[in-house]
Amino acid sequence: MKRSVLWITSIIIGISFVVLLILQAQYTGMMVKMRKDQFDESVKRSLDRASHDLERNETFTYLEGVVSNYVDDLTQVDDDAQSPHATKILGNPTLMGVQRFDTISTLPRLSLGMNQRPIYGVSSQQFRMAVRNAYLYQKDILDEVIYSILYSASEHSFEERINTKFLDACIRVALEQNGVTLPFHFTISTSDGREVYRCPDYDERGEDYSYTQTLFRNDPANKMGIVRVHFPSRNRYVLGVARLMAPALVFTIILFFTFMFTIYLFVRQRKINEMKNDFVNNMTHEFKTPIASLSLAAEMLADKSVTKSPAMYDSLGRVIDTETKRLRYQVEKVLQMSLYDHDNIALKPVELNADELIENVIGTSFALKVERLGGDIEAQLEAENPNIYFDEMHFTNVVSTLLDNAVKYRRDEVPLHLLVQSRNQGNKYLFSISDNGIGIRREDQKRIFEKFYRVHTGNQHDVKGFGLGLAYVRNIVRQHKGTIRVESEHGQGTTFTITLPTLKS
Repeated sequence: MKRSVLWITSIIIGISFVVLLILQAQYTGMMVKMRKDQFDESVKRSLDRASHDLERNETFTYLEGVVSNYVDDLTQVDDDAQSPHATKILGNPTLMGVQRFDTISTLPRLSLGMNQRPIYGVSSQQFRMAVRNAYLYQKDILDEVIYSILYSASEHSFEERINTKFLDACIRVALEQNGVTLPFHFTISTSDGREVYRCPDYDERGEDYSYTQTLFRNDPANKMGIVRVHFPSRNRYVLGVARLMAPALVFTIILFFTFMFTIYLFVRQRKINEMKNDFVNNMTHEFKTPIASLSLAAEMLADKSVTKSPAMYDSLGRVIDTETKRLRYQVEKVLQMSLYDHDNIALKPVELNADELIENVIGTSFALKVERLGGDIEAQLEAENPNIYFDEMHFTNVVSTLLDNAVKYRRDEVPLHLLVQSRNQGNKYLFSISDNGIGIRREDQKRIFEKFYRVHTGNQHDVKGFGLGLAYVRNIVRQHKGTIRVESEHGQGTTFTITLPTLKS
């Protein structure tokens, strides 16, 4: 029950962390998008304003020339009005419009009372007609001025109409007014794509995302132009808002992985505890049998009522010797793993002929054992260079452990067959031990080299052991800069292959 509650709590906390990370990522993305949209809108508004200022400046330039000429004409007419022929000029309706400034200047001196008496010899009705005619004439004049500007502009090429310094200043001022202070670069091109100007300090960085604005947009298509602006540091500016969320996001990720690592350690520790419990149970069982045999032998020796013949003494002696060696072997395996955990294994590597050592292990220990079980062992030691640098005792233990496992995990219904092979591969020495035993499931193959791990079914183990053998083998092989791999098919057999560096021959 407690384990289920713990797992449910862990899952809920894990999901909460994931949701929190997703929300923070989405919020950060929204902030980046908002800043990007705001920046784009500010730049577009600024370019539109700069384009308008450029066109207005051109209009003012041409209007200045027209007005200057017009003022000169008015000055000449004003001088003529002081002559004795002024009455004729004032009475000329075709020149009435020309008298706009002079007429307007006299408006404060006019009095349009109810009696509608003539002022300076001009009646109220005549004055109204004069103002109306002046307005119509001035409207025509303005139309002519605008037409003159457009006509004059159309006579100039696009390059002549562009004031690059003024446009640069307009863009800079408009951007600053809209809150954009990033350095920018721009190019100007015609409507057909021909570039006519590029700013002196042009930088290509960031030009993959540029902003365009049409110049002289009310002109004919062949008279229009395009200004293209880009900001080298735009991406850094837009993504800068993400820096505000980065600390929270980083700490959340750290907490998430810390939590996951804690759960991993908890699960791993629980599995280790289970394997240690199995180890204690197996060790108790392993020690119980030889201790019981030794105890029985000791009782028989101590029992004076039992007649002891020389043959019985020999038998009891063999039992005591065998069981004592068995206990010593098991204790040594446990001690070796304990020393390895503390990096205290005292290795004494020497030059060895690996093939000869393997033949000795097979001949002295396992050949007879396999034959008694009704099986056979075949050796194909064909390495051209079997010389390695290895601790002799530990190499013997490695070979013995693998062969012992092959004998333990045999199939009762099939005669045991062991195949030991060796060969060279480049500057490596490879030897393998194959059997036709029960095999190892794929899910167990990843864990068989873990300390205390044993392949079992439920709580019933098929064979006795501590689950230390393969862990010891892998650790010793690694200490000698070698590798070990396993190939197995459940119900068919297993092959262990060890690769070690060779000595130069």
